[in-house]
Amino acid sequence: MEKRELTCIGCPLGCALTVSLEAGKVISVEGYTCKRGHDYGEKECTNPMRTVTSSVPVKNGVIPMVSVKTAADIPKGKILECMEAIHTATVRAPVHLGDIILADIAGTGVDLVATKTVGRR
Repeated sequence: MEKRELTCIGCPLGCALTVSLEAGKVISVEGYTCKRGHDYGEKECTNPMRTVTSSVPVKNGVIPMVSVKTAADIPKGKILECMEAIHTATVRAPVHLGDIILADIAGTGVDLVATKTVGRR
């Protein structure tokens, strides 16, 4: 049986979790004080997901870059592919909060969206 020690990030308490696995399946999660901790421990050990944040150059914008993030979590193993796509992207001003910068980034089914508005110069 494998045991993994994690610090939960589901809420501000930061509970110390111990997740027991057998053949890649979660057998138990210990140390959590809320359901989010239990769910986080299971998910982190079986299918870790992350939100990716970055920035993309803006052509003719009042500022040169716009901050972006994935609209939802993506599989941790897709982060590098996601960042490669972001590094090739540019956008033309104006950009509005929530605009889709890249649809279905890295084949994840998740869009990359702007997190601020950038006007045209």
